[in-house]
Amino acid sequence: MTRVAAIAALVCLTLVPAAAGTSVAHHPPIALTASPSHLTLVGTGRTTIRVTNFGARAVVLDLTRAGFSIDLRGRPRVVARGDARAAVSWLTLRPRSLALHPGGSGLLTVSARVPPRAEPGDHDALVLMTTRPRRTGGLAVRMRMGVVVVVRAPGRIVRRLQLRGLRVRRTTKRMRVLELMVVNRGNVTEALDRGQLVVSFGYGGRIVRLRPEARELRPRTSGIVQLPYRGPIRGWVTVRAQISFGSHREVRRAYRIRL
Repeated sequence: MTRVAAIAALVCLTLVPAAAGTSVAHHPPIALTASPSHLTLVGTGRTTIRVTNFGARAVVLDLTRAGFSIDLRGRPRVVARGDARAAVSWLTLRPRSLALHPGGSGLLTVSARVPPRAEPGDHDALVLMTTRPRRTGGLAVRMRMGVVVVVRAPGRIVRRLQLRGLRVRRTTKRMRVLELMVVNRGNVTEALDRGQLVVSFGYGGRIVRLRPEARELRPRTSGIVQLPYRGPIRGWVTVRAQISFGSHREVRRAYRIRL
């Protein structure tokens, strides 16, 4: 299963401009990486994240838990506790802060405890790493990075996807974006990319295949998959969409649209 890429790369960076007459070093003051950028735990368990500071300054990271949501177009938003399938309260972080020198690394242990009678399937949360603000040399920097943690509760796994509406959005004179609505009625996160989703239409004796912008759907949510088209074809076409998932399972649907 691919990962929730939009969240795994979630970085919020706030800069206060340097005062007049100051200069900014060639190397960024803060540059952090986390490995892995996405964690999956099957049931109760624990794992570690290595955090490395490639920046020019020492930093202190405060480590906290949070929930997140993803809107129809795949844009993530950090929320305090998350929705009904959030695993925020299941997680324990040790330590609660990390001090990293330039070039230094530290380990964070993430433990998950699945509560009794938890609903089977995927539950998720964020580990947020937030630098403490520093104000030296006229430049203040604060950075927040999120690592996705998915905890799969034991029980029956349900994979059920549905294809809904398809519409065309015109962004420029030459650019069209087909927006396909997909519903995940299962209890696990589903990846929607070229390996799983095939969208095509025939025109003039040839087949045009559209490349979806990869995204994922959390359990019991809906989302729009965007399929850019820059070709010259205009007019009415029949678009066929197919999603393959699970053990030789697939869903198909045809749409009549005007490009």
